Amino acid sequence: MRLLVLGGTVFLGRAVAEAALAGGHHVTLFHRGVTNAGLFPEAEHRRGDRDGGLAALDHGTWDAVLDTSGYVPRVVGDSARLLADRASTYVFVSSISAYADIAEPGATEDHPLRVLADLAVEQVGGETYGGLKAACEQAVRSALGERATIVRPGLIVGPFDPTDRFPYWPRRFARGGEVLAPGTPDAHVQVIDARDLAAWMLHLAQAGIHGTFNAVGPAGPMTMAGMLEACRAAAGTDATLTWVEDEFLVARDVQPWSELPMWLPAQHGAHARVSNARALAAGLAFRPTVETARDTLAWDVATPAEARTPRSILLGKPPLAATREAELLAEWKAR
Repeated sequence: MRLLVLGGTVFLGRAVAEAALAGGHHVTLFHRGVTNAGLFPEAEHRRGDRDGGLAALDHGTWDAVLDTSGYVPRVVGDSARLLADRASTYVFVSSISAYADIAEPGATEDHPLRVLADLAVEQVGGETYGGLKAACEQAVRSALGERATIVRPGLIVGPFDPTDRFPYWPRRFARGGEVLAPGTPDAHVQVIDARDLAAWMLHLAQAGIHGTFNAVGPAGPMTMAGMLEACRAAAGTDATLTWVEDEFLVARDVQPWSELPMWLPAQHGAHARVSNARALAAGLAFRPTVETARDTLAWDVATPAEARTPRSILLGKPPLAATREAELLAEWKAR
């Protein structure tokens, strides 16, 4: 196939480009040339900016466009309209954050989407991210119609993850000692390895599969305990777990999802129980979580801070420092 990747040098886009090249496809990467610009010399590189700098895409045809870097509807609409007549398929990476509040487990692709209070807003933040993604989806559908493929992942994990949300856990277990485990062992968790998502997106493009899909994993339910045990096994240490209740952490202003990554208090548990039945039927498959954790830890250990993609300021507080974790554990045991 002839593939155009919008992005292609950071995390998911990087995984898509790597998988596509390994599969023998002709790959064009459109990016600004700012981050990891020297990656994939065997690919065709076109430099530009999605926001008003699309001139490099004025020529060429592709079997599929893989859009891994769209957050603002106006910007996504510009590229979708420009490429609509020159690509058979447009695969857009959205998010389960596009859904309106999920109160019950098992939300499907037909669950209502968020609607922006201000349709002119373009600032990406915690309050606007989901609504912007939903509006981006509509921009793609308006341009491509039935040739649009919308992929809604939850938390994307694996090597080259710039967010520190998943890498925190195998890194923490590698340090050993007593690990603060947030919430309850049976709380649900959903993640997808960027490499599995990338491989499946290529499958959708190659098979000409269109529609909307929740790209969440693993195939069956996974608990917080199961995820942490996979990270401990990947680290190969004798670290111990101490489970600390939601209420205790919330009362001490520990920020869910960021300071203790992948933790959400119990009232938000349905967000980690979204249905992936449609995606499984369309061929989505997952590697073992312990393999993802092992590969993430190997990358984390081998990559100096200056070589990492800068952490987005939209992600909230950084993960707990060792001293803060120790203070919380001591207070928990002394309560």
